[in-house]
Amino acid sequence: MLRLPKKMLFALEAVVDVAYNARPDPVQSREITRRQGIPARYLEQVMQQLVHSGILKGVRGPKGGYTLARERRKITVADVLRAVASLDHDGEGRESTEGSELGRLVVRPLWEEVEEEITRRLSSVTMEDLCRKATELGVPGGGLGKSTDFSI
Repeated sequence: MLRLPKKMLFALEAVVDVAYNARPDPVQSREITRRQGIPARYLEQVMQQLVHSGILKGVRGPKGGYTLARERRKITVADVLRAVASLDHDGEGRESTEGSELGRLVVRPLWEEVEEEITRRLSSVTMEDLCRKATELGVPGGGLGKSTDFSI
């Protein structure tokens, strides 16, 4: 029923991949493409937007790639989706006055309420949660195999 746009899904998969595999070295985009099957043409656009939004950091050099810009426990699914939302923006504003009175007064408010509930839920799920789930399910990778957090 509800579908996540392809670029948002790719972005989320890429950030989880970086969070899960970026230890000790940055994750290269070709590795994300190999592991996740994300086409390179989409991935670079998404990764640049994630860097621009402060979700990822780009690391230059022969062993370069991407790392998280913040601790994985401080990046939520909602953060990632908001960061790439502009890539799939269809140009229609929420405040559009077009459509029927029934649509403007009943259907759109319902949809906005549903979106708020979804955003609230996705704001409670962090990259740490998703990495922990991947570890529990035995997904290959995981860098050091444990969650090392050096924050004070």
